[in-house]
Amino acid sequence: MDHSTRDGLIEAVRHAAREDILPRFRNLSPDAIEVKTGPQDLVTVADKAAERSIAAAAERLCPGALVVGEEAVEADPSLLDRLAGADHAVIIDPIDGTGNFVNGMATFGTILAVTKAGETVFGLLYDPVGDDWIMATKGEGAWYCRPGHPPLRLTGSEAVPLAGARAFVPLFLYPPERRAAVAGTLPAFARASDLRCSCHEYRQFALGHAEVIVSPMAKPWDHAAGMLVVAECGGVGWSNGRMGYDPARPVPPVVVAATEDLLHEVLGMTALFG
Repeated sequence: MDHSTRDGLIEAVRHAAREDILPRFRNLSPDAIEVKTGPQDLVTVADKAAERSIAAAAERLCPGALVVGEEAVEADPSLLDRLAGADHAVIIDPIDGTGNFVNGMATFGTILAVTKAGETVFGLLYDPVGDDWIMATKGEGAWYCRPGHPPLRLTGSEAVPLAGARAFVPLFLYPPERRAAVAGTLPAFARASDLRCSCHEYRQFALGHAEVIVSPMAKPWDHAAGMLVVAECGGVGWSNGRMGYDPARPVPPVVVAATEDLLHEVLGMTALFG
């Protein structure tokens, strides 16, 4: 993907943050919040407005691309099925961590990924509050960026054993009947927590503040960008029973680790995977 298109997509995300997201942060009325599948799965007027804005820009910047937004898929699930056959696609999560956003917590972000022939070629993890972002273009590394400063190349964490690993494991996403078994594995890590926001968990990994991410869900708007960032900063990912991540066939679980040895240690924790 050429850099002018990349930069245009980044500016579209920043614009949506300024116009649609931040004015509503800690300023939502009850009727601006809807429940989707349950009380932990929310959508707001900010999610919908931001997705419309970013999608319109993506259609202009990437002519002919399939645009797959999380909220658009909620309205039309068949849209996700079209991703497998798309030569070119833009995947959008307008507010990742909507529950945090609704509750006034600043741990939310916007995720965008671009795929070509089923492969993720660009990923963006944007923090609207800080107006900074981590981006990766396939083969060009992962970078931390903020206005007015030169980009910083990211290399993730150094190798650590399982007992020294800092992990994100979202216990609340597991079925209730599995949570006790999953919770029993967490003391094996040096630290285990979750941010209820894939965007910031992948950012923390890329910045070298975590070595493991495990998710029992594999939705492309949560993981396509982050998995490319992981690969470009020297980490490894696993999903669909193999190394890597296929956004067109997102089969859980998703596992990320700083090194291949650490990945295999995590995969050996069978209680995490049912």
